[in-house]
Formats: sequence, C-alpha cells, structure tokens
Amino acid sequence: MKTIYLAGGCFWGTEKYLSLIPGVKSTRVGYANGKTINPTYLEVCRENTGHAETVRVDYDEATLRLKTLLNLFFEVIDPVSLNKQGHDEGTQYRTGIYYTDAADTPIIQQTLLKLQERYKDTLAVENLPLDNFYDAEEYHQDYLDKNPGGYCHIGKAHFDRARLLNPLFDQE
Repeated sequence: MKTIYLAGGCFWGTEKYLSLIPGVKSTRVGYANGKTINPTYLEVCRENTGHAETVRVDYDEATLRLKTLLNLFFEVIDPVSLNKQGHDEGTQYRTGIYYTDAADTPIIQQTLLKLQERYKDTLAVENLPLDNFYDAEEYHQDYLDKNPGGYCHIGKAHFDRARLLNPLFDQE
C-alpha cells in the first residue's frame, strides 16, 4: 500500500473522483502543508494558514501505478491555474502533489514534465514533500456521498469515467 497527497481545488469533488478509481483503497480529506496546527475549515478559508485542501490517497501499487494515478488526477484539474479551480479561489484551492516517499519523486517529476508539454503556460501544480496533514472535520469526509447534490467543480462525466477505468492501462 502506498500513500500520496493530492490537492486539486475543493476537496469534496477531488476526493469523490479519486475514491472511484480502481486501486484506490481509501481517501481522507484534510489540510496540508500549512503553517498552523490542526486548523479548522473556517481558519483555512478565512485566515492566512497556508494550508491547501488536500486528499490523502491510499492505493494498491500492484493494481494502480503512481504515474497512472497522477495522469488521472491531471484530467480533473486545471494545472496552469494558480490558486483557483472551478469557481473556488484562494491559496487553499491551489493544486499540488505532496509525497512522503522520496522514491516517488522521479515519477512525479516525469509526469509533470510530460504534462507541461501540453501547455504553453507554466504549470501551477506544487510538487513538494508533505510537511503536515490534518484531517478535515468529519462532515467534509465523503461529502458528496452524504450530499449528492453538493457543489463540485468536477463534471459528472469524469466520475462516470473513473468508475469504468482499467488501471492497468498506462495513460500517457
């Protein structure tokens, strides 16, 4: 089992999408790489905590390769948008890949370089070691399962596609 932390704007939709990908075993939303300890949602949104809304993703690397997971993640973010995804704006909605295993660094860098080839503008996706991660409040966990009509910046077609994926197919 491997773990990676992905920030893709509002964590409600990002978590739901990632949880549907075959090979993802569990997800947990929270706040990453900020400068305060155990922040609340209101603090992250209203104060300058430096945290990004982030999803902890535990996945089976025998079933789902990190490269494939990252490429699927890139499909639901605007990787050149700085501090904005969908209608959400602010540093807490920045995009990022936060890793705990230094062995993942070459894979992350390679996928980001390949992604950059598709864009004229510079990527805004952070690529950093995880400094800290605090679970979000319980009502944020699996939010779109609890609130099926809740706000989401990710389109329904992406959720449908995630349900049908074959993770052994390497997506370039």
